Amino acid sequence: MLNRKLNPKLLWIQFEDVLAPRLGLTVWDRAVYSYLLRHSLVVGKLRLQFAVMAMARTLGLAIGAARQAVRRLDELGTLRVLKRSKTGHLAEMRLPEKIRALRPGKNGALLLTTGAAGEPPAATIETTDFLKTWALRKAIHDRERGACFYCLRRTPGNVHCLDHVVPRVRFGRNSYRNLVSSCMECNSRKGDRPARDFLRTLYRQGRLRPAELDTRLRALQALAAGKLRPVSL
Repeated sequence: MLNRKLNPKLLWIQFEDVLAPRLGLTVWDRAVYSYLLRHSLVVGKLRLQFAVMAMARTLGLAIGAARQAVRRLDELGTLRVLKRSKTGHLAEMRLPEKIRALRPGKNGALLLTTGAAGEPPAATIETTDFLKTWALRKAIHDRERGACFYCLRRTPGNVHCLDHVVPRVRFGRNSYRNLVSSCMECNSRKGDRPARDFLRTLYRQGRLRPAELDTRLRALQALAAGKLRPVSL
């Protein structure tokens, strides 16, 4: 339970006027966050157990869209998924002032946080389309330092391409958490398969050693957690 009584009206104003527009939440993100907010903080609970399928049915969303919205809200820090299972998710909701991408300003207003000198605000990085410009695409390639994220093979820069870890057909975004530099062969062979399955295929084919497979699987986790930020940002 919360230690202090919340003001639902103020909480909703913070969500609609500050959090949603500043973090660039989509219509699906907003619907899912509103649903989870209604069943957690609004009724005095920080944590809640929910099933994505049931929530999607209630909101009239496709299951994939609802699942992607939960993943995105977790990435942005508006909630923290503590446990995932076939029976449901356990999540901890965060008050707007507890979200790292926002900070209290004058009179309690919430503002975007800024990083070190020259570093974009956390929320800006999280909502940036890294396919939009050449400089942003180069930042992803530079992060991998000339190696394919999947097979670790080094190839000339002119034959590198960007690959969506979660395919766009499965609602994968153009986020730095979902884009990696890859060789053209891996990009073509992976297709719409989950990245984990593709890495295990490379291992079975002898393209990755056991230690390399383990390293790549850990890298996937780090990427999703936002720990592999582009080096030039």
